[in-house]
Amino acid sequence: MNDRPPPAVKADTRRNRLIGILLMCCAVLCFAFLDGTAKWLNHSMPSLQTVWARYASNVLIVCAVLSPITHPRAYKTSRLTLQLTRSFLLFFSTAMNFIALRYLQLAEAISISFITPLLVALFAIPILGERVGLPRLMAILVGFAGVLVVVQPGLSGFNPAALLTLGGCVGYGLYSILTRMLASHDPPETTLVFSGLVGFGLVSLILPFIWVTPPNGLVIAGMVGVGAFAALGHYCMILAHQRAPASTLMPFMYTQLIWMVLIGYIGFGDVPDRFTLIGGAIVIVSGLYLLWQEKKKSV
Repeated sequence: MNDRPPPAVKADTRRNRLIGILLMCCAVLCFAFLDGTAKWLNHSMPSLQTVWARYASNVLIVCAVLSPITHPRAYKTSRLTLQLTRSFLLFFSTAMNFIALRYLQLAEAISISFITPLLVALFAIPILGERVGLPRLMAILVGFAGVLVVVQPGLSGFNPAALLTLGGCVGYGLYSILTRMLASHDPPETTLVFSGLVGFGLVSLILPFIWVTPPNGLVIAGMVGVGAFAALGHYCMILAHQRAPASTLMPFMYTQLIWMVLIGYIGFGDVPDRFTLIGGAIVIVSGLYLLWQEKKKSV
């Protein structure tokens, strides 16, 4: 008996995967424009005001789609402490990243941030009780070595702002772990709502003390843009995961390095040095190897 799927089903699967890959590429392009716009806005206002603009736009978009009147259940959680902690970690990660972009090239920041999947694998050991074999442990260690190549600690090329990006990666890694933990308790709509509202509330508390009036309409457009790029990027990513498995999509996330290099060169005249490119390549290879190990384990 032939158990293979008919050609039409295989063609639909292949088409869905291609659409998913295209959507993932669009998502990382949006994220590259998000970081590029945030870096540009840093020339006109404090970094935390840029963070506020990103959250304000996000909250407006989310509340328009998930109105508390039409979707009241999205604003109720069974794990309030976990939701608040997770949302704070996302805010912390965003703030560290935006502040770091004031001082780092885009290529430097993204090369360091590629360590995040390796941190998630590392944090899952004590928090989720996952076991780690020697290949996964080696991939994590090699990834950290790649970050050290980018950061160059103790050398003349070391920029302390790289530690902000690394701190943001730690925050985002823990945020990802808590997102997994919440998946079995709250619907994704609730998690999405809390992510925006908590961050918006936190940064709004200090906004009166740091506010700088935007000098022109282009800067205001940029403030709207950081939220729009974030929302569109996450939406494309959700659609991508509906079309194709994560193992197919993950390698294309690393194309963000290409966009960051181009935006950095065109927008700011930045040319990444060899340490950034070599270290970024090491981190990417480590992440892909870790992904391959996970895929092999699930077969």
